[in-house]
Amino acid sequence: MGYYLDFSSISLDQYKEKLKKKTMIPSRMILKEKLDERFAYFKNLGIMNVLELEKILKKKEKVMELAKEKSLSEDFLIALGRELKAIQTKPRKFKDFLGISEETISKLEKNGLKNTKHLYDKVISKNDRKEAAKTLGIGEQEILELTKLTDLTRIQWVNGTFASVLYQAGYDTIDKVVKADYEELYNNVKKLNAEQKLYKGNIGLNDMKILVEAATEVPQDIEY
Repeated sequence: MGYYLDFSSISLDQYKEKLKKKTMIPSRMILKEKLDERFAYFKNLGIMNVLELEKILKKKEKVMELAKEKSLSEDFLIALGRELKAIQTKPRKFKDFLGISEETISKLEKNGLKNTKHLYDKVISKNDRKEAAKTLGIGEQEILELTKLTDLTRIQWVNGTFASVLYQAGYDTIDKVVKADYEELYNNVKKLNAEQKLYKGNIGLNDMKILVEAATEVPQDIEY
């Protein structure tokens, strides 16, 4: 249980199979190339899990050294490092959510809760949220909303704005996103944005497929 994925519990073989099956954005398609050969090389180096792999890829000098190996490439290693970083989604500030009042944000910050990671451990269970509501002076319904928004931002690619969009579209928990038909999700979000103008830019059908797949990777620890 925790805000971040436990990379130490994911073996190199498990992660390789995930990459093979994963729908990628165009800039990450290189990750599907020569996977068996490349991951076999990592294992020969003694790398057994994703945490160990991540630590190596964070070091620029190590990446440059690995890139000299003929079975690898600098582009592949950089893309893999970026993918791992993206999976461990960064904490979001509460002001990034749509419709959260400045008063509520102020109450959270005065209690040392400046982002979603700070809030996460305090809202895992229903009793936790009741206690948090009393301590913070925030209504239980608003605490529940903040909890759901916080949880949604643990999905890869989901920022504060899009967590709010998912919430308003009725996909207010990770479980609902996991179970969603991505075409239906796409149509519902597109309709909602056309009506309310919640975000700029274009989110395509393939983006929604990637989103639903990404949600399946997030441990569902929060009790609703």
